[in-house]
Amino acid sequence: APSPTTAVPYMSVKCIDVRKNHHKTKWLMPWGSNHCEKLKDFDEAVSRQIEANDIVFAVHIPLPSKEMSPWFQFMLFIMQLDIAFKMDNDLKENAEITLDVSLAYRDDMFDDWEEIAHAIEIRKLKCTFGSPKTLESEGRHYDCDFLPFMEIGSVAHKYYLINIRLPVNERKGINVGIGEIKDIRLVGIHQNGGFTKVWFAMKTFLTPSILIIMVWYWRRITLMTRAPVLLEKVIFALGISMTFINIPVEWFSIGFDWTWMLLFGDIRQGIFYAMLLSFWIIFCGEHMMDQNERNRLAGYWKQVGPIAVGSFCLFIFDMCERGVQLKNPFYSIWTTEVGTELAMAFIIVAGICLCLYFLFLCFMVFQVFRNISGKQSSLPAMSKARRLHYEGLIFRFKFLMLITLACAAMTVIFFIVSQVTEGHWKWGDITIQVNSAFFTGIYGMWNLYVFALMFLYAPSHKNYGEDQSNGDLGVNSGEELQLTTTITHVDGPTEVYKLARKEAQQ
Repeated sequence: APSPTTAVPYMSVKCIDVRKNHHKTKWLMPWGSNHCEKLKDFDEAVSRQIEANDIVFAVHIPLPSKEMSPWFQFMLFIMQLDIAFKMDNDLKENAEITLDVSLAYRDDMFDDWEEIAHAIEIRKLKCTFGSPKTLESEGRHYDCDFLPFMEIGSVAHKYYLINIRLPVNERKGINVGIGEIKDIRLVGIHQNGGFTKVWFAMKTFLTPSILIIMVWYWRRITLMTRAPVLLEKVIFALGISMTFINIPVEWFSIGFDWTWMLLFGDIRQGIFYAMLLSFWIIFCGEHMMDQNERNRLAGYWKQVGPIAVGSFCLFIFDMCERGVQLKNPFYSIWTTEVGTELAMAFIIVAGICLCLYFLFLCFMVFQVFRNISGKQSSLPAMSKARRLHYEGLIFRFKFLMLITLACAAMTVIFFIVSQVTEGHWKWGDITIQVNSAFFTGIYGMWNLYVFALMFLYAPSHKNYGEDQSNGDLGVNSGEELQLTTTITHVDGPTEVYKLARKEAQQ
């Protein structure tokens, strides 16, 4: 697949708005048949006695002779200001810029523009000046951080228009002391259409495969005379959460203007993360031989409780950002000091907690391996058939535990990297290039892992007679022989589970 996203730079065009009443909606086009009257620079505005309030920065999306597509899925815009140094108009410390922004759309080059959103936003300027502030340095530009500008959760229309005003009111101190703004640049980031098609194809293919294995798995469990054990219920719940994230509802975003799809995607992924992390804890716990609290969800509240609380906090944080953007696409939690610190704290704490969780999981897996190895010491005393039987079980179980650890490590890395990738446009500095193979690979890994779990942990219904002959091994005994992890007993879904259960009871 092509890279997941594309970044397109846009340079705004300075238009003259000669109307006296700025509250009426009038859209100024930067180019085309009905383009606005343009200014080359602000020196021309001064010479023509055009006030700052009569200048509108216009940006048409996309560039000329191109059009947007619903396959792009979302649009994220960041802003960069070109601010020149002047002795008599210096940039104050902690300066704030007030933006009067409007967004409109149309689907034909000759239609009228329809307004999507209008807002008055304040952004904090974070700029540095490398040279000494002397007369010789006049005209040099400040080095300013990117500013979060806008995010839309769907690209349902072909053409978009952004009009930005910088209203000046000296009495109220609006846009005073922000330096000499020369230009406004925007960078538009959207998902690649080719990547979207590959992503949709994966979801469409994987949904029925997981659904079929889920139905088969639960049918095998319901055929048992006993009630399902906790591990079987949790594996089934993991299958449900995987199916929820798989269902390709994104196909509807091609035909409908559903701006909430980004938020819905975050919620789906959050539910799956919470379920996966909880499953790993219960999965290791149920196979630890020194644990008496078996087959009860209440026995895991200390481990599962923090996961639930953390997931809820991340949900609240997401609602504060993307939830508000459903009403106002220009809103960003990163625009205020408190919001930035809160957002950074959320991401850092979530990253630290995930790393600690992974270390705890490694410790639990180590305990399980140690206990299983202890049990292996009694294997030589067994008959050949039973020894081969348990050696096969233990080898497969250890392999599954190692795959679980690898899956957990990749999931933790994916979560942290995706947060940094999404955030670096908003808070500068760190840039990580993530290619499509990483996204599709992790997604495929989750599906394969859930599929394998349900396949390996489905109860077996094979019946072995008491006087079964195992001629190929030269053994004639009444011992069961099945080199698989799917032998089911009254105590639980696997032989390893039964072994662990007996040990715990002893």
